[in-house]
Amino acid sequence: MSSVAVIDYGMGNLHSVAKALEHTGRVDEIRVTHDAEQIRSADRVVLPGVGAIRDCMAEIRRLGLDEVIAEVVKSKPFLGVCVGMQALMDVSEENGGTECLGILPGRVSYFGDELVDEQNGARLKVPHMGWNRVHQEMAHPLWQGIEQDARFYFVHSYYVTPAQQSYLAGSTRHGVAIAAALAHENIFAVQFHPEKSQHDGLQLYANFLGWDGTV
Repeated sequence: MSSVAVIDYGMGNLHSVAKALEHTGRVDEIRVTHDAEQIRSADRVVLPGVGAIRDCMAEIRRLGLDEVIAEVVKSKPFLGVCVGMQALMDVSEENGGTECLGILPGRVSYFGDELVDEQNGARLKVPHMGWNRVHQEMAHPLWQGIEQDARFYFVHSYYVTPAQQSYLAGSTRHGVAIAAALAHENIFAVQFHPEKSQHDGLQLYANFLGWDGTV
């Protein structure tokens, strides 16, 4: 029986993520939990997240989930979503600087209050909210069945810059080119919300549930 743990630290849109995973029909058991053993024993793990990174990291550490995450990312297919992706990095500028999990090298930066499109000089709104195209920067099992430059749904004011360009799995543009997805070994992470991205988002979740963590 296949199982997936959706890590519950009180800061994610957990119901929507769980329902989207269930909708794929590719998993027998969905555990929305912060219990360490329930997470460790699951076949796959999802780290969702919304809100301020300082609050997210505080709850992750209070519940001892930082140690659990550091353990399961070594061996299980692992998916970070939105702030869950940002939490995997070294540090975020948000809240005056917040230390993150340091699992993937890189940093999280603020778009800025006066964001201008570097291509045409147009003023842009922050947060980056709504549908945007994602360009696949590498072949990966999680892109299977998803067309190049498909649209996904974003809501964020901070963006990830990986320290190694080889980790960039997908990019999008909001004023500047930004990382929409990262991949490294058995880890995949996305800035957008698959559960809000209709068919392609559900396809990505289905791909994750069928992924053995190899590339």
